[in-house]
Amino acid sequence: MKKLSAYDVIVSPVITEKATLVSEANQIIFNVAPRATKTEIKAAVEQLFKVKVTAVNTLVRKGKLKAFRGRRALQSDTKKAIVTLAEGQHIDISTGL
Repeated sequence: MKKLSAYDVIVSPVITEKATLVSEANQIIFNVAPRATKTEIKAAVEQLFKVKVTAVNTLVRKGKLKAFRGRRALQSDTKKAIVTLAEGQHIDISTGL
């Protein structure tokens, strides 16, 4: 199995109302690659953003069956990671890498 690079592990930051609420608790939410592990996610965030990560929690949202113009299609599964940063660390996700 090929090792993922840091840019392949972190797909995008999640910018929602709930994501901004958890940012007050020093946490950031990212969409990540489906086969990325917690240790790979931690290493990627530390490498890309130059911060200290204390914890990584992951969740998989199962794809839903949706209808669009009369056609039914299954959305793909998505994996998210909730990354807790060390005290005093900060990531500004509104700016690019």
